[in-house]
Amino acid sequence: MLRILGGIPIAAEQITYKNIDPKVRNTIMIGLCVAMLGACFDGTIVGTIGTKLAEDLGGLSLYAWMTTAYLLCETIMIPIAGKLSDIYGRKPLFLFGLGLFAIGSVCAGLSSSMEIFIICRAIQGFGGGILIPVATAAVADLYSPRERAKMQGILGAIFGIGSGIGPLIGGYIEGALSWHWCFYINIPMALIALILTIKKFPTPISDGEKNIDVKGIALLSMLLLDVLLLIEFGGKEFEWASIETIVMVAIAVVLAVIFVRVEHKAIDPILAPHLIHNKTVIMAAIFMAIFGIGMIGAMMFTNMLAVGVFGLTTLQAGIWSLAMVAGMMITSISSGALVGRTGYKVWLITGPILCFAGLFYLSGMTVTPDMVTTQMVVDPDYLQDTFMTRYLSGTFILGLGLGCMMSVVMSAVQNSSKPTEMGMTTSSVNLIRSIGTTMGTAIFTMIINGRITGELQSFVPESLPQWVFDSIPHDTGVIGVLADPSMYIYAPQIMTAFSNSVDFSFLAGGCIILVLVIVGIFFKAQKPEEDPEFEAVKHKIESGED
Repeated sequence: MLRILGGIPIAAEQITYKNIDPKVRNTIMIGLCVAMLGACFDGTIVGTIGTKLAEDLGGLSLYAWMTTAYLLCETIMIPIAGKLSDIYGRKPLFLFGLGLFAIGSVCAGLSSSMEIFIICRAIQGFGGGILIPVATAAVADLYSPRERAKMQGILGAIFGIGSGIGPLIGGYIEGALSWHWCFYINIPMALIALILTIKKFPTPISDGEKNIDVKGIALLSMLLLDVLLLIEFGGKEFEWASIETIVMVAIAVVLAVIFVRVEHKAIDPILAPHLIHNKTVIMAAIFMAIFGIGMIGAMMFTNMLAVGVFGLTTLQAGIWSLAMVAGMMITSISSGALVGRTGYKVWLITGPILCFAGLFYLSGMTVTPDMVTTQMVVDPDYLQDTFMTRYLSGTFILGLGLGCMMSVVMSAVQNSSKPTEMGMTTSSVNLIRSIGTTMGTAIFTMIINGRITGELQSFVPESLPQWVFDSIPHDTGVIGVLADPSMYIYAPQIMTAFSNSVDFSFLAGGCIILVLVIVGIFFKAQKPEEDPEFEAVKHKIESGED
């Protein structure tokens, strides 16, 4: 069976960028961006409204699970969704993920208890874990190799916008209406994405029997759950040097060995063993793992620093965060547009250097107890005025660096992958980045913990309760500690210790990201090549020729 496009016959085995109407393609892309925006909102929006939400639902003791439930389900779903989208096409997976995300959002807004809310967050996580990798993989179906980097750059900018303004929107909505509407806002976005994609989204023509790697999916899910829970609760619920750690590591090793053996025998494995021979995918995975670890160290405490030390409201902190979003937008879009001319390496080397420069500059925001006392007694805006320029400049430069890398790496992976494995390769790299981010959270919490202990001991002569040391790097941070009246007299010392510890984490994160320069130097990927026949068809369509 043949289809005719621009007068040229094209085989109909698979609908791709070669045989899709550009107007249809652009409509789909807008729908993908809207869905991506909604998913990114919910990844960060809880950080702003979490305390108020937990108080209303009477579940402060379960505070951490609001984020953990979402993260666990999202990460586990990423490789599953990527592979299933290769088998069944992007459309059914995308629409299923959109439906899950919308249902989870409605139920989260209607929650009457913390336990129900956490279950709803898990449902949202499953939906988000489908939407993000499928949307990323769909770019390869819709656009030619030369255009993919540009479109991935746009998705990268959307990712930055959604993640960056999530706290801003959350703070505004919670103040103007209530925290419930922070979740209801996803419904109109889901409806818009549905309208734009349900009729026009291309679907592949069936090529025979579908083989789902059920054993592989089950084993990989258990492996990821074990690893993520170990990273999430190690050093918090139990010590790293403990029987719990040994047991969980042993379980992970056993599951990993069994998983590898099962995948070698599977007809259509969820993660094909031959990916190990794709050097571009392997280098991209290494790059994104380090990127995930360093990125979270760079970003996780910026808002907490702005609110807990500089005295900003959550709404003001969200506005300040737009500096980093602006930087990400500039380089995400420009790197995607120019990578065809420049190649990949220049961006993968420049990006880490810019990130290091931004973080190094941020690490110089030294706070002293006298400065904090001045803010508390004389001028409430003292620290804001003192560090605003440095904070905004540093985060903007950091954003420029981050935007150089994500879309470029993803387009390199897609241009080195088979069309039938696009979802699998794309999601595997996304999975590694997600795991790296989770590891980064644990690593930098330990860094902050260790540094705060020394800082507090040097600033505060009396011994403080252990809960102070444990609480500052978590959840509500400095604000939560200072809510205890007995701790208020130590406010200048506690805020100073936290600020200096965060400065150190900025420097540590910058050094980790700088390692990516070495990976970037050795990163090898072919420049995208075009199909001459496709170029002829594209030219006819764009020029309006028959």
